[in-house]
Amino acid sequence: MAELRQNVVTREWVIINPERTKRPHQFAGKKPVETQLPMSEPECPFCVGNEHLTVNESFKISEGGNWRVRVVGNKFPAVESTGERVRKIDGIYRSMSAVGFHEVIIEHPLHNMTMALMPDEHVADILTAYRERYREIRWDERVESIIIFKNHGETAGTSLVHPHSQLVATPVVPSQIRNRMEEAMRYFDDTGECVCCRTIKDEINAGERIVYENENFVAFIPYAALSPFHTWIFPRRHSSSFDETTDLEIRDLARCLRAVLAKLHYGLNNPDFNYSIRSVPTRELHVEYFHWYFTLVPRVTKTAGFEIGSGMYVNSALPEQSAEFLRNVVVP
Repeated sequence: MAELRQNVVTREWVIINPERTKRPHQFAGKKPVETQLPMSEPECPFCVGNEHLTVNESFKISEGGNWRVRVVGNKFPAVESTGERVRKIDGIYRSMSAVGFHEVIIEHPLHNMTMALMPDEHVADILTAYRERYREIRWDERVESIIIFKNHGETAGTSLVHPHSQLVATPVVPSQIRNRMEEAMRYFDDTGECVCCRTIKDEINAGERIVYENENFVAFIPYAALSPFHTWIFPRRHSSSFDETTDLEIRDLARCLRAVLAKLHYGLNNPDFNYSIRSVPTRELHVEYFHWYFTLVPRVTKTAGFEIGSGMYVNSALPEQSAEFLRNVVVP
């Protein structure tokens, strides 16, 4: 019999339907485990030697004269870094100047690399680039929210295969972020504790949905996961903003993130995925009721009419079975 589960962090209801449930291995794609791409592509703007094809480099990590990670401006930005934030209201019509930042984090010099196959130290460099750009941009008075995200694969929305992720800083707080902050505040008012901290405690105690954990981070599939293998990575320490992450925590986050991605890579044959970092708006710091986390969504199913029409998802995989499958994936 189908079961409705509610995610206490988001207040979303999800239908878990055993009648439609697949075994975890049935979600594996047909992609080869090892990429067949070349190490370098002459026309790729992110490859070594083509640095002149990118603009506005704002951050770089190098070693021995060679870059390891670069942060550059997006060639086709969603928001512009110049100009003032101007709001216009004309009756029911409201608009605002699209100012902010849209940057690309070029994750590796090699065209055919993927984060799942990188050493932990290199993933830590990528996360350090995220943090340092976040720390710099948050003080721009025009910015209210910073979203860091990665699209991996065609169905996840990527247009260039060279490993990269993006940062978009907007002059408003998106409604999804605002709604989650309000739900977290409501939970804190009712219980006196952070909903994320309580989620970590309960998931660790339950154990059955844990995918990976280390000293500072816990990766798990939520009790009411929206889709198969939907994974969250929570810091154990209460921290409301991503840029508060310490160097030690960055290293542990790198180990945790790469471990989860490697399990997906080898267990599901390198599936397309999206991930993003959920953090408080830039105007808020050290709030008690919410802390930041990673959300990772493998694109192994498609959103259909019911989800679009209702906002309620149908998950055809039991979260407990998905987590057990990933725990048991052997990474070479």
